[in-house]
Amino acid sequence: MSDPAKTRRHAERVRELVASLVREIKDPRLGMLTVTDARITGDLREATVFYTVLGDVTEQASTAAALESAKGMLRSRVGHALGLRHSPSLAFKLDNVQDNVKEIDDLLAAARHRDEEVQRLATGKQYAGDPDPYKSEEPVDEDEDERVGAREDLG
Repeated sequence: MSDPAKTRRHAERVRELVASLVREIKDPRLGMLTVTDARITGDLREATVFYTVLGDVTEQASTAAALESAKGMLRSRVGHALGLRHSPSLAFKLDNVQDNVKEIDDLLAAARHRDEEVQRLATGKQYAGDPDPYKSEEPVDEDEDERVGAREDLG
């Protein structure tokens, strides 16, 4: 096991190396690709590279196939550049940031719509019951509390 700071540095270096080496791939299936992140295991043997692709599902599938076929070249070049005893194996994973952003935006829009609907229904309505439900029935006499404390001091 290596230390977490070293692992983070290696992961960042893997991300940078893969991002620069992808430009050298001459595969026509490779689409507009952005390497977003890389993570590497503590033993520095396996690296996962996250990427996004501009385009539809077919572009994403063809880019995944191109990356899979170039995996050996990328692994050897990354291993050489890192200078480790063992070159980390590379796994490529599509980072669905755009899908997640759209889903979150849709959820927020639905929540805003629901809040507006609640506000519309609540206009002109009153709460059922007293405005202060914790109001006591008996008035509290502050002087009485002081007299009780004084009696206890005397006794």
